[in-house]
Amino acid sequence: MIEIRRVFTQVEDIFHEFGPAPARPLRRGAIGAVLTNPYAGRYVEDILPAMQALEPVGIDMARQLLAAMDVPADSIQGYGKGAVVGEAGELEHGALWHVPGGYAMRELLGWKGDRKADAQTGQHGNALAIVPSAKKVGAPGTALDVPLIHINAAYVRSHFDAMEVRVPGAPHAGELVVVLVMSTGPRVHARVGGLTAAEISKWDGQR
Repeated sequence: MIEIRRVFTQVEDIFHEFGPAPARPLRRGAIGAVLTNPYAGRYVEDILPAMQALEPVGIDMARQLLAAMDVPADSIQGYGKGAVVGEAGELEHGALWHVPGGYAMRELLGWKGDRKADAQTGQHGNALAIVPSAKKVGAPGTALDVPLIHINAAYVRSHFDAMEVRVPGAPHAGELVVVLVMSTGPRVHARVGGLTAAEISKWDGQR
């Protein structure tokens, strides 16, 4: 059902944003896989089989992205996901990526499955926050601003970010581009207040 045509990976290091250089550069990485859209050109009521078929794709992409970033899993502080649907598809086809893409990164980064049970035992693990997402229908080369948040608490303001991702020449009309993004820290020079990563206390995925 799912055939991969291309995989596009990019990694960037941000050394400063017109201010003093941080102790360590911020590293952000993205991976986009160009896939056939099995539902392109027609309306299909039950599209969930494709969601299940995407699960191994998500796992493989998350592992490839972490390897490309060349950092240990416990260095990842932010994540996000997204999809661009070719013009013969519909926006809901991009929504098929929500579960396979999000859970692949969360499991790779240490999510233990049940936030409430983990909080009661004190074993909260990592990747507690829901993975933010963006999706759109677009032509080949369409850019997608993929949102990022802190992996453990959505209210950590310093990690509100976005990474622009585009795969040149994709998606074709009958394709999907599915995207994962990770980062190693907050925005360079983040200084607008709010909850900090050091202040996470509830371990509920939000605060």
